[in-house]
Amino acid sequence: MFDLEEIVESDTTADELEEVVMGLIINSGSARSQAYAALKKAKQGDFVAAQELMSQSKLALNEAHRVQTQLIEGDQGQGKMKVSLVLVHAQDHLMTSMLARELIAELIELHEKMQ
Repeated sequence: MFDLEEIVESDTTADELEEVVMGLIINSGSARSQAYAALKKAKQGDFVAAQELMSQSKLALNEAHRVQTQLIEGDQGQGKMKVSLVLVHAQDHLMTSMLARELIAELIELHEKMQ
């Protein structure tokens, strides 16, 4: 596995960076999928399962956010990191997953109040 701590200092290959970026995409997508599964459970009235899925969603999102933070810190705002379309795509996944999770949490709360 690729060492995130050395992402900028070392001669990072495109394949290694792509591996990290794909992990960002996978964790972001997992977080979003689990949040939507939680919403489905809430619609069915199973709020315990919904909260468990939201907890799992948060763990996946935290991992994606950790990777993103390390990428940003490694770049130090100096353009050290080559920006690729896949990296932009990963950022898009992360941001939409964060937004979806926030909105879904609100929807679950509304479903719970309506029960």
